[in-house]
Amino acid sequence: MIAVIETGGKQYLVSPKTKLQIDKLVAEAGGTLEFDKILLIADEKGMIEIGAPMVDAKVTATVERQLRTRKILVRKFKNKTRYHRTHGHRQHKTEITVETIK
Repeated sequence: MIAVIETGGKQYLVSPKTKLQIDKLVAEAGGTLEFDKILLIADEKGMIEIGAPMVDAKVTATVERQLRTRKILVRKFKNKTRYHRTHGHRQHKTEITVETIK
């Protein structure tokens, strides 16, 4: 069984036992999350249910850890004016494991 969920303005294709890194959600490691914005559900028999706009289903997931991605350097430079700036950024993420699709 697979599903398409929406969280943080992005869509993810998930199935049971899938590990994902999504935008940070407020949750403790080891806790559970429940996603109710389900856009599509498909099972092994070929039955597909597409939401208009959402499907009446729930996806539960376990929070594995809170983490930060690798550092991205942003550089600004203007020619012939001796102007240059460097700025670093690390995005906060939540790593989850999908448990069930109901």
